[in-house]
Amino acid sequence: MWAVYWIGVTLGLGIAIGTLLSGLIAPRKALLIAVAVAAGALGAAVGYFTDGWAGAVAGAAGGVLGAVAAATVIAGALQRGGTRMGTAVLVTVVALALAALAFVPIVGYLEAIAVLILAVRARRQQPERYAGLRSLARD
Repeated sequence: MWAVYWIGVTLGLGIAIGTLLSGLIAPRKALLIAVAVAAGALGAAVGYFTDGWAGAVAGAAGGVLGAVAAATVIAGALQRGGTRMGTAVLVTVVALALAALAFVPIVGYLEAIAVLILAVRARRQQPERYAGLRSLARD
């Protein structure tokens, strides 16, 4: 049971690392792969030092998952008029909260599920753009 706890912790810490990196870099599609790889590597390093190879795999998966999910939410926030600095500050606070919550038993696993659901919902709710509406705008 102790191994299950530490795998959940490393998964949650990986998600927090991925979220933090995405928030600080505010990735565009070109940078998303680099941020996901860096988050996976950092998550794997933290996981390896925490729980060995099982933790490294969980940390890497959490890092990639957190980076991709946070990038989806951040891209939507920036498209809707959010500033890069304000978004980075808010995402950093969220990443710190995710890291703290990772130490609660089973919450690391729940974070992974919640982050996936949040990213899918954010992706579906992005407004579509129509060329006809842009032609009505005055410059």
